[in-house]
Amino acid sequence: MSEEITFADLDLSPEVMDSLKKMGVKRPTTIQQKAIPLMMDNISVIAKAPTGTGKTFAFGIPILEYLNLDSKFVQALILCPTRELALQITTELKSLAKYIKGFRVTALIGGQSMRLQTERVQKNPQVIVATPGRLIDMVGRKLVDISQIYTLVLDEADEMLKMGFINDIRKVMALTPKDKQIALFSATMPREIQNITWEFMSDAAEIDVMPKAEDHPDIDQYIVECPEKDKLSAIIRIMAKEDLRKTIVFCNTKNTTSKVGEMLTHAGVSARVLHGDIGQGTRNKVMDQYRADKFDVLVATDVVARGIDVDDIEAIFNYDIPKENELYLHRIGRTARAGKSGKAFSLVAYLDRPRMEEIIRYTKTDPKPYEI
Repeated sequence: MSEEITFADLDLSPEVMDSLKKMGVKRPTTIQQKAIPLMMDNISVIAKAPTGTGKTFAFGIPILEYLNLDSKFVQALILCPTRELALQITTELKSLAKYIKGFRVTALIGGQSMRLQTERVQKNPQVIVATPGRLIDMVGRKLVDISQIYTLVLDEADEMLKMGFINDIRKVMALTPKDKQIALFSATMPREIQNITWEFMSDAAEIDVMPKAEDHPDIDQYIVECPEKDKLSAIIRIMAKEDLRKTIVFCNTKNTTSKVGEMLTHAGVSARVLHGDIGQGTRNKVMDQYRADKFDVLVATDVVARGIDVDDIEAIFNYDIPKENELYLHRIGRTARAGKSGKAFSLVAYLDRPRMEEIIRYTKTDPKPYEI
């Protein structure tokens, strides 16, 4: 397909078009261009696509286009590996359905009150976004009925398998109609994913989307050459020079995340940290404070970053260069949300250079050198 395709070319409803316009989303990303027409035609899809390239709209738009708002049963089920991602998808679907009267979506995740989630399900949502464990639990207690869904989305399927959810996914397959549409999205295609597709998705269309810089069109990307020991001072100087406030600093490990957070605080920068050892309640509290501008810099690992969906992040810093190529695009995609522009700075020490060069080749990005 031509890269000049617009959402108007995809024959979408006025309500969805109005929402996209309100969000400042002008052009469909590559995965959206390829997946939306297939899913609108009720074709199952197997999509290999990196995170951060617009997958939620790729499956969310077709789901919204066929919903029967008068029906009382769950019509679409979206499974994903983490609570943060489930909440992020739920928020994005609500924004996308802003002008669809009667649309209801609810998230079913661990770490939240079962009673509260049961009350939400009793309001008959057309769409449920869930982590596998909580969904299976609620179905087993007969609190949720997924026996009549039209569409099942498996988002970040490789992550779900890494986290041990294969048996839960098989249970969901068995509990849902045989003729359902399935949309499987995964950054990688290990043998376990291939086994699922062979078993349940024999007639699916396959999409393979290489990450592209143009799917993140309004991000100025920079490389900051500096020794490892000077990375923190580089961040502070760049924030002052560019007059940046709301930023995210990405690190590869929990230890580095904690260390960088402490050093920023010691340097007088208001910062908080998020990583896998921090409990769900605290994570939610930190994110609420971040959205409310109670502090400036969020220091985070990639595991937690999957659920960071904040519209007004001005810039991201790669304190550590990501170990996987797709993570680079996922990280920079946290800025320039909702039609805004953003900046991405990668702090490259001598030993980081080969990794950064591979990312540039793989993602076809062209970050500019940045002089402090």
